[in-house]
Amino acid sequence: MRYVKGLDRDQVMMCSLDSFVDKESDARLIDAFVDSLDLENLEIIKSCAASEGRPAYDPRSMLKLYIYGAEHGIRSSRKLAEACRLNVEVRWMTGAVTPDFRTISDFRKNNINSLKKIFHEFDKRIASAVEFGFVSVDGSKLRANNSKDNNFTSHKLDDRIQWLDAHIDEYLRQMDAIDSMETAEEMELEGMLSREKIEQRLQEAQARLEKYKQYRDYMEENGLSQMSITDADSRLMKSKNGFQVSYNVQTAVDSETHLIRDFNATNQVTDHGLLAPTAADIRNEDEILHAVADRGYENHEDMIKCLEDGIIPHVILPDGKDIYELELEYVESECDPASTKGEDLAKCLHAGEIPDAYKDVIKSAEIKEVRRKIKEADEESSPIRSPYGTEEEMMARASEGYFVRDPERNLVYCPAGQILRQKCIKKNGNIRYANKAACRRCPFRNKCYKGKNEWKEVDFGKDTLEKPCRDWLKAEGKQAAAEKKTSKARFETIKIVLLKLRPDREKMSQRLCLSEHPFGTIKHSMNADYFLLNGLEKVTGEFALSAIAYNLKRSRNLLGFKKMMNLMI
Repeated sequence: MRYVKGLDRDQVMMCSLDSFVDKESDARLIDAFVDSLDLENLEIIKSCAASEGRPAYDPRSMLKLYIYGAEHGIRSSRKLAEACRLNVEVRWMTGAVTPDFRTISDFRKNNINSLKKIFHEFDKRIASAVEFGFVSVDGSKLRANNSKDNNFTSHKLDDRIQWLDAHIDEYLRQMDAIDSMETAEEMELEGMLSREKIEQRLQEAQARLEKYKQYRDYMEENGLSQMSITDADSRLMKSKNGFQVSYNVQTAVDSETHLIRDFNATNQVTDHGLLAPTAADIRNEDEILHAVADRGYENHEDMIKCLEDGIIPHVILPDGKDIYELELEYVESECDPASTKGEDLAKCLHAGEIPDAYKDVIKSAEIKEVRRKIKEADEESSPIRSPYGTEEEMMARASEGYFVRDPERNLVYCPAGQILRQKCIKKNGNIRYANKAACRRCPFRNKCYKGKNEWKEVDFGKDTLEKPCRDWLKAEGKQAAAEKKTSKARFETIKIVLLKLRPDREKMSQRLCLSEHPFGTIKHSMNADYFLLNGLEKVTGEFALSAIAYNLKRSRNLLGFKKMMNLMI
């Protein structure tokens, strides 16, 4: 049987670039969309051609190139430069120009803040042809351009400094031993390194120790819990693949179309407090926006902010609960319950009146009088200082069986002589300290902690400077002294509004089918599960390209090529 015969390579052909591009190619949609944009209004650099000097590459060609690359998983400037030479559709869109990778990279760098505006412009055009429903807000960790070796937490630095101190002491001991030996034969018999080799390793260890101490001092001075060297804005986060240096990207996905209506790139480790910022720009003042989210978004202040802005937060409830009880400050005012404007909604809620738009989800709004602790003015202004002057004094006090907090360095000394660093800040404002590695190998563990976890966690109020370790004192035959209260406070009776919010369970049950779809497509189909750029601002622009490409593919599947082309022109 014969093979299918192709064209003769030497055959002369009369054709155009347009004839090589499919009549319903996505490249034609990208070309029409970018050509219709007002680049000057979008603040694209060199949106108008200069009258003098060497001609620049058309920014429209560069923008088409990046959107096409994001859709097809071609993301680096070098691969995009290669596509300008080899890819027929790219050559058709750009007019067969071949900019080098630096020119392509500079366009993205210089116009990074305009990419999210272009994303919103694309969504506006699609909005006229579809009907949107509620949104599902969720986050996903995307790897940053920063390895774990170049990310340092306070505990990691403490461990490395301790490890290097031990090695430096060992090198110094070996050098003293070499000085006491008379011949090289004795060194060989002992299996020791030469003095020159030990001195070299000692200098390397001392240089690393000095660098790590500088990192630690910088973090303590600036109140940082971790620091990344390559990408300063990235953070170590826990994901399904373990701990990785990442960004936490939030998306608001429409329930009817599965389009990304907005996104928010953050370096916040958890999702607490990110529901309102992610959905804020989507809401239209003429209608209420319903937003669904998982339990990770359970933050009462954030949910109240949503209600004040006209967003109903359908956050999945903890087991055994049917409602959320939200407390607002009572403010007496006249309000319009029929209005859907944000300021009118906020007035009604703080006055204890349920707006008409919220009657299905807010079951009651009760005005109550409660007693609240009010801090004195001088307490808020004056910094808390430790009664112990030096680090040695604090460690000496800790060795007696107390957890002693250094408020200036934001750390805690434990009775075993280890340092506990800040782990998190709880909802009530207390700071939680822990040191997992030290607790696991602590020889005095049984004297300090007998709980179920593998490590001890200690909570300190902002005004608390020491806490007794009761198990330690009991083992030593001592009794815990009464904790000193240094804070001055008074109590006042104030009025609050207690809202009982009951989220819609039917909407919450659809969440998994909405939020995972776009992330899966972007990460796996578009090869965008990691960032190439550094810094939160640039990462936002980079994800905007992926979001435009995803919405382009999704909207074409919904509307078809012809209807999409009419919207793009």
